[in-house]
Amino acid sequence: QVQLVESGGGLVQAGGSLRLSCVASGSIVSINDMDWYRQAPGKQRELVATVTSGGSTNYRDSVKGRFTISRDNAKNTVYLQMNSLKPEDTGVYYCRVDVSLLYKLGIYSYWGQGTQVTVSS
Repeated sequence: QVQLVESGGGLVQAGGSLRLSCVASGSIVSINDMDWYRQAPGKQRELVATVTSGGSTNYRDSVKGRFTISRDNAKNTVYLQMNSLKPEDTGVYYCRVDVSLLYKLGIYSYWGQGTQVTVSS
């Protein structure tokens, strides 16, 4: 019903930048919150940043001032601009969206497949 395709991950040196994108497609009427999560090896998945349908944003403390989440509603896309990257930012980054569907009542959550971000020291 809904597909999420992420891109933009890769290998970067500490202090570098990457921009992640996540495009949602399918039988979508509207998208509410859009989030980025990450999971480092051996650790639990953690919420990195959220952008609401109204454009409000929220970040975990460790990325404030370095990461920026944004969305393009016309393209059903959420972005994560990551600057001043640190080795501890390494992990698999996942997007998550809450959507209303065309043929089904309610709000449903979908996850992307993940994209690897590796920051070398």
